[in-house]
Amino acid sequence: MRRPKISVIGAGFVGSTCAHWAASKELGDVVLIDINGESAQGKALDLFEASPVEGFDSRLLGGSDYALTAGSDVVILTAGLPRKPGMSRDELLATNAKIVKECSLQVARHSPQSILIVVSNPLDAMCHVAMNASQFPRERVLGMAGILDGARFRSFIAMELGVSVEDVQAFVFGGHGDTMVPMPRYVSVGGIPLMQLLSPEKIDRIVDRTRKGGAEIVNLLKTGSAYYAPAASAIQMAEAIVRDKKRYLTCAVYLKGEYGVQNLFCGVMAKLGAQGLEGVPLLELNREEKVMFEKSAAAVKELVDAMSKLGV
Repeated sequence: MRRPKISVIGAGFVGSTCAHWAASKELGDVVLIDINGESAQGKALDLFEASPVEGFDSRLLGGSDYALTAGSDVVILTAGLPRKPGMSRDELLATNAKIVKECSLQVARHSPQSILIVVSNPLDAMCHVAMNASQFPRERVLGMAGILDGARFRSFIAMELGVSVEDVQAFVFGGHGDTMVPMPRYVSVGGIPLMQLLSPEKIDRIVDRTRKGGAEIVNLLKTGSAYYAPAASAIQMAEAIVRDKKRYLTCAVYLKGEYGVQNLFCGVMAKLGAQGLEGVPLLELNREEKVMFEKSAAAVKELVDAMSKLGV
């Protein structure tokens, strides 16, 4: 029986950690691709040499040649540059859009039936680039964001209550950024609504910390950004796909009228299985949630429009 094949584009901290999680979970064979082929090859070999110790059976390859990725079932795209001092948002948009476009073209060439999970930032905008370049249908282009933001939300709630993270169910809608929409009304802890456990003031503080979660990590690391949680989140999506789990997970989806949003990637609850996106369940949003979601979608559209003006 053929094993699934997962390729990770970009062998930096996020990409190499994705490869680690995928191999350790035995999701399939793993290929790590980077412009620095020797670095990708070295990390793949190092990880393979850990397999006898950890007891996982996954073949691992690394390099710069996309031919290694041929026939991938899932491709996780992490390539791109972090924003550097003095770099404007438009410069970051233009630079990463070119990188994501070239990577997506290569993915479509070598793995035309694959499902693409985009992690590169600014995430929602890069999903548009990947979809346009690959010409994949919306079912096979997804963005990793909601799981990460939801994981931060769940972590902070568990910390505040002093309970296991396993008992906290929570999710976040909207774009991956300052306008994201944590949904406390839908949060439960061991089945108990969050509103019965914490005051509105404490909930508001947790929501604010969730929105700033990425920046908090950047400020602590000084020279980089988060990679453990983003990689774990991307791999949860990959696992749902390669194992056909039919899971409800929040991720960036190309909306075609759902929640009143047309032709735009935005974070919502999605059903993920072997076909990629297999459905978008529609949740009831109250007036405040609708306003915040529309604001978040507008922020994503602003990024997409900025890319168009830049010619990318």
